[in-house]
Amino acid sequence: MSKFYALKTTANQERVVANLMEMAVRKYKLNIFSILAPKELRGYIIVESEGMDDILRGIRGLPHIKGVVKGETSFSEVEHFLAPKKAAEQIKEGFTVEVSSGPFKGELAVVKRVDETKNEITVELIEAVVPIPVTVKADHVRVVDKKEKEE
Repeated sequence: MSKFYALKTTANQERVVANLMEMAVRKYKLNIFSILAPKELRGYIIVESEGMDDILRGIRGLPHIKGVVKGETSFSEVEHFLAPKKAAEQIKEGFTVEVSSGPFKGELAVVKRVDETKNEITVELIEAVVPIPVTVKADHVRVVDKKEKEE
């Protein structure tokens, strides 16, 4: 039966620790089933394993490990990190975004409307002479500034 454990890491080094731990798991053939480093959980990674012994062998000598959180973590505490989120759910009106594909690739724009059901957003290009609303897929933009503009 696998269990979940939380490991404390240096902030912003979660991915590095997860990658190094993955290499140790492969090298020593440890019974570690998954390593989760969600962006929302700064300074921690979640590890799924049969027991603590394999985890301790996997992190021995690794940089950026600060310690192990005592006790197990329940699946219900980890579950929400595993559910996929639509891109439109994370974008709000007023955010500044960069268009990453299509004819306006590389252009900065301000979000004017979000349609979560269609996973689309309507933006106005910042550099445009005349503000024209353009509808694009939410997956085709990258958030540059999360400050909601005041009109």
